[in-house]
Amino acid sequence: MNRPDRPLLYTMERPAPMDILRCSNLIDIPWKNDGGVTREIATATLGDRMAWRISRADVGQDGAFSDFSGVMRILTVVEGGGVDLEHAGGVLNAPLWEPVRFDGGLSVYARLTDGPLTDLNLMFDPAICAGEVIVHRGPSRPALAPVQPGMRAFHGLAGVPEIDGESLAPGDTAFVGDAGTAPILRDGDAALEIRISYLDQSAAIKLAIAAR
Repeated sequence: MNRPDRPLLYTMERPAPMDILRCSNLIDIPWKNDGGVTREIATATLGDRMAWRISRADVGQDGAFSDFSGVMRILTVVEGGGVDLEHAGGVLNAPLWEPVRFDGGLSVYARLTDGPLTDLNLMFDPAICAGEVIVHRGPSRPALAPVQPGMRAFHGLAGVPEIDGESLAPGDTAFVGDAGTAPILRDGDAALEIRISYLDQSAAIKLAIAAR
């Protein structure tokens, strides 16, 4: 699964109190092997080094993952069937809505278990930050663990979770800073919480959300 070319991003030191990137505004970037499409959501850098990156990908066929040595990955299938991530030490199973964490340098071959899928990827440099991805299902209003200093976002999975009066459709991403308001999840609603906690160099990290 080849790394795509990256789209233009707009950059800010920190997001507004809440900034929503709609799924309909994401830019399709076909893979060089024609096996899928990636859509950048956001990235953060420390100088010329990636601190973390969130992206969404449509995967249409089996294939090998690109090498991201030095980076941790959390992959979550958000639509479609699951995927088995085969490596020398065994298999990591990634069914729908179950985040799977693994080393980006691990040599992985992805085998789709039930046809095409869409996944959300969080990649982060563990020397700069720590990352978590948590699934929330309604009806509920989840308690939010602190990430200061850091970054929190919610990615819509199902229904229309509500954050500060704004509805989050499937595929939309709301960036709520390091504090943020918990979403209201009604029956049938679901969302991913993407939680990133910065280490010592947080003041120099710059965030870029994908251009609309």
